[in-house]
Amino acid sequence: MRIVFKTDYMQDIRPWKDGQQLTLYLLLLAAAIAAPWLLDVFFLGELTNVLIWAIAGLGLMVLTGHTGQASLGHAAFLAAGCYANIILMESGMPFMLAFPLAGILTGFAGAIIAIPALRLHGIYLAIFTLALSILVDDIIVLSDAWTGGVGGKFAPPVNVFGFEIERWGTPGAFYWLVLGVAVIVTLGYVNLLRAPLGRAFIAVRDSEVSAQAMGVNVARTKTISFGLSCAVTGWAGALMGLYAGAFNNETFSVVISIQLLMMIVIGGLGSIHGAYFGAIVIGFLPQFLSIAKEYVGAVFGGSSVAIPGLEFGIFGMILIAFILLEPMGIYGRWLKVRTWFELFPFYRKDMFKRQKSYLKTERLR
Repeated sequence: MRIVFKTDYMQDIRPWKDGQQLTLYLLLLAAAIAAPWLLDVFFLGELTNVLIWAIAGLGLMVLTGHTGQASLGHAAFLAAGCYANIILMESGMPFMLAFPLAGILTGFAGAIIAIPALRLHGIYLAIFTLALSILVDDIIVLSDAWTGGVGGKFAPPVNVFGFEIERWGTPGAFYWLVLGVAVIVTLGYVNLLRAPLGRAFIAVRDSEVSAQAMGVNVARTKTISFGLSCAVTGWAGALMGLYAGAFNNETFSVVISIQLLMMIVIGGLGSIHGAYFGAIVIGFLPQFLSIAKEYVGAVFGGSSVAIPGLEFGIFGMILIAFILLEPMGIYGRWLKVRTWFELFPFYRKDMFKRQKSYLKTERLR
């Protein structure tokens, strides 16, 4: 049995639980920094893809996980951030200015779009954002002069303080760029949850009536949440475009929005760790299936022909399994295992009994 005794009020709001957890985070960060020397180019590229998905998951987690607003249209904001970044760079703006500005413009657009959606909840908000994602697909095609239409665009090399970074030419440098963005976004997210604004997000998620009774401006809080969520998602989209090298309207389809939502549910809704766990699943699942098919074909003498829809089918089965057996996601399961070891032999199963997070009557109309 292990108990952490708190002797200071700052222990309740600091980002880490104790020194042991801080040491674990620092070791994980050190391993991530050393990855270009430990992994070959292929797996380094896959790890870069996982980090980009994690940044996008953090963006959606702000809105869905911590504010309780479901969205099926975040692929539209991935596309907005990607195209904004490339268009600004093509106009002569350096990457160090174009990249943050692309996220800010995407966040500003998201905040404006959030205004008419403030009265929507649940499935209605999800349908609204889904329609928005479909609409942006058409806008990209029609805005051929700026976006390249169905022909798409090619991502130019990135110049950071005189050092040229390119996805295929310098994979290690590009990985460090993505890792730096992921660390900055994560630290910003951690501090956001410690701030009054982050507490307001959680209050609105749990009960809008109670949040309003405590003086929280629900409409303004939702708008800020939508804007911040879209800004982070826009940065992920910019990195996704640089990672792909070439993209068009089909790159950011509605399927990406659905994958994002399923990713944070599988990882653990309402936790920063959940975005990373979900990104690992969605990033490595295609490669795992590819290796598994080759292994099965070699063992049983069959062929490794691609099966249409296999990836999404397995991903859907994983999602259903988590919803039925572990609604708290991968991170929720880890919390239970960790708590079991910390409280043994006093752990009780009912400590994590599932309950409703809010009542239907607690939503404002």
